[in-house]
Amino acid sequence: MMLQFLVGTLVSLINIGLHALVTVVAVGIARSAGLRHTGRPRLHLMGVMIATAVVLMLAHMLEVLTWAATYRIVQAAAADADLLYFAFVNYTTLGYGDITPVREWRLIGPLTAMNGVLLFGWSAAILFEVLRKTLDHLGLTESPGSGSHQI
Repeated sequence: MMLQFLVGTLVSLINIGLHALVTVVAVGIARSAGLRHTGRPRLHLMGVMIATAVVLMLAHMLEVLTWAATYRIVQAAAADADLLYFAFVNYTTLGYGDITPVREWRLIGPLTAMNGVLLFGWSAAILFEVLRKTLDHLGLTESPGSGSHQI
């Protein structure tokens, strides 16, 4: 059981580091793109949000691949199991249950899910912060009592 926790913690830390790196990249891209002046602020806002979401989705895919590679290394499921699919199901907390881990690694699914939930929440926070900053820069938010700028 301790080996499961150790491996799960190590992979989670690797994914947290990866997500932190991608966060820096996504915020940098959003900041440089979001601070440009444009004649079409709503279209510009859409572009910034789409770019940020795509970068974050790529991070999540890399994180799932990290889990799938770990599953292969520790032989967490039957030899004929689709480990990428198994990792996605666990990471997203979908939990179909059509692939189950071998007895020695039965905690790997919940550890993967815990990591996925944390990183999805982190991504949501990044998206909202990028949205807020871009809206502020483009003047598309209304300050209390003004009512002059709206989305």
